[in-house]
Amino acid sequence: MMEWQELFQAFVVGGGICVVGQVLIDKTKLMSARILVLFVCLGCVLGGLGIYEKLENFAGAGATVPLTGFGYRLAEGVMQEVDQAGFLGIFTGGLKAAAAGITAAVFFAFLAALLSDPKEK
Repeated sequence: MMEWQELFQAFVVGGGICVVGQVLIDKTKLMSARILVLFVCLGCVLGGLGIYEKLENFAGAGATVPLTGFGYRLAEGVMQEVDQAGFLGIFTGGLKAAAAGITAAVFFAFLAALLSDPKEK
């Protein structure tokens, strides 16, 4: 029974993040790229304040998969790397922490480009 509860929590939190994004698209004049940047920055800020970790513990993939989770991962990596390497960690920590996600995004985008048949509009 516990698995269903975890799935429900992930669905509610991940869906809630998506609803916020959709409301911003529908009700504001913000372009989608600005909303995506806003979500990454929000994840960084909430991660820096220690709030996003609690959300991630509660919702699991519902909090890690959206872009706010990517921002949180960047902030977490920077904080850990600054503790270990000092000032240089500001520049290296985020990339180290998010390397797997960045690599997967590049790989699957390349795969999609190979398999698709794009046409000009």
